[in-house]
Amino acid sequence: MPDSMRLNYSDFTSEQQIVEATEKACDLMEEMYESGKYPRMIVHREYSKHNPRIKGELAQPRAFRWYLLREMRRLLSRKADIEIIAKRDIIPLNDPVLLEHTDEVEWDFTKKKMFLFSPERTDISLDRLNHYTGTNPQDFQRYILFTNYSMHVEVFLDLYPDCIKPERDGVQMPAYHQKLDENKGITLINIGVGPSNAKTITDHVCVLRPDAMIMVGHCGGLRNHQRIGDFVLASSYYRDDRVLDDLFPIGNPVIPNYLLNQFLKKVLDDNGLAHRIGTVFTTGNRNWEFSANDTVQKIHQSRSLAIDMESSTVATNGFRYRVPHATLLSVSDKPLHGKPKLTGEAQKFYQNSKEMHLKLVIEAIDKIKQNYPNGLPNSSIRAFNEPLMGSGE
Repeated sequence: MPDSMRLNYSDFTSEQQIVEATEKACDLMEEMYESGKYPRMIVHREYSKHNPRIKGELAQPRAFRWYLLREMRRLLSRKADIEIIAKRDIIPLNDPVLLEHTDEVEWDFTKKKMFLFSPERTDISLDRLNHYTGTNPQDFQRYILFTNYSMHVEVFLDLYPDCIKPERDGVQMPAYHQKLDENKGITLINIGVGPSNAKTITDHVCVLRPDAMIMVGHCGGLRNHQRIGDFVLASSYYRDDRVLDDLFPIGNPVIPNYLLNQFLKKVLDDNGLAHRIGTVFTTGNRNWEFSANDTVQKIHQSRSLAIDMESSTVATNGFRYRVPHATLLSVSDKPLHGKPKLTGEAQKFYQNSKEMHLKLVIEAIDKIKQNYPNGLPNSSIRAFNEPLMGSGE
């Protein structure tokens, strides 16, 4: 096995040559990792005046090979050179030194997002994905849906009976994967209830650099004229979940991806479905009604139109980790208008809404793949000094 490889854009005269070269580069990175070394990628970009050289180490490149191939091909097509070397021994997951390399305080945001996570963080996150979801990280697809209801899993299994399922019973957040070539399918994860679960799973899923994360859940409707079964498309979030406040200042605005919302909105309109667009209030207190005064005051001030327990958590981690994200909820109850979530009515609502809700999001994803086969533009979730692909950086 060679211990290095260099891809010079000037050596390629056709797209096919770039495709073949990047396949070999990924093969080499996988061999390096399997031999006990973290592969390091160094990108030389003469067109970048202030940040011509970016680099980073990778772990488990096989798990997101589709992403590495796409990004390397983009770089080469824009006249960058890429060097790959075997640099450093892999740190075992049971070595106490590992934690010295996983702290996000050490992040360098002037790196390309391909190198956002350290290889040690990638290793531990992919191991935990297997633990929580019962599935192999290599089976995860580009489009990730989060739900907290097994009924959405039932619909997914009906639509994709041959999907990859958890390899063992009793996992905390079971995942199901509609596998397509180049990981262009859909992954559905039943994350359970609450912002803590939402943070935990997105901490690890984002390492795989998905093209989109969408929360597909239920909510309490907060407006008088909403009806049970109406949809809510989040345009912003009120972060009352608290689980990320110490890591990400509460004053930082978090909004969903504009293009994702456009496609979700179009699907709602095409199907003639009642919906509202506005602020989703995410709480960490499932029984907020028992101490409602404080929460209701915040709802009034924020003009929130729905309340749930996961959406802003998923969105905040999507924003932190540079992953396009969105939220489509369905109103299951109206706690401020004499329609709390009661068992009998809730079960009827679940049965009537579960299939339509999931199919709407899948329809939107199909449209996204048709219009943006190489992933949604996401410059809106980069910092001002993070490298983009264009030549003016």
